[in-house]
Amino acid sequence: MFSGIVESMARVVAIETDRDNKHFTLECDFAPELHIDQSVAHNGVCLTVVRREDNRYVVTAMNETLKRSNLGQLQVGDLVNVERSMLMNGRLDGHIVQGHVDMTATCTDITDDQGSFIYTFSHESSPEMVERGYFTVDKGSVTVNGVSLTVCEPTATSFKVCIIPYTFEHTNFHALQVGSRVNLEFDILGKYISRLAQLK
Repeated sequence: MFSGIVESMARVVAIETDRDNKHFTLECDFAPELHIDQSVAHNGVCLTVVRREDNRYVVTAMNETLKRSNLGQLQVGDLVNVERSMLMNGRLDGHIVQGHVDMTATCTDITDDQGSFIYTFSHESSPEMVERGYFTVDKGSVTVNGVSLTVCEPTATSFKVCIIPYTFEHTNFHALQVGSRVNLEFDILGKYISRLAQLK
């Protein structure tokens, strides 16, 4: 379980394809503290550390993960938002994030808002997706590339988020462009409520 508060950015230093799997070697400042079997969120995707050496570690993404997320598009040199799992004795600064990406979205607009930035993202939607809780609500929470954010101006197929300069500089939001593909995890509370509504 994660909070959506990005700890650092990791740089992809190698990618190895093994049938339908991809093994990513990443380099980041907290890598020496990691251990085998530890969970780390990568652009919001929970992956398990399988190898570690010095300031590098390796995680594996299976085909299902690659299809649902933007990890399959990663190239050597790319920056990835990373967060270690939550400590249960700490403050929950973001919101409850599972690290289970629901789908990807496309950045359709970036507006400079007097120092901060407003990003617009569009995503697929259908009645079946809404029944599973794949939707946003105004002032609700959404996770974009592993970053816990507050939703603004949601529609059935889009929403906006406001990014302050600190978040812009310390996550890979600074590398996003119109057309960039990002990972979305919708709020788990909305998913449970949607499921309960179906059972009544």
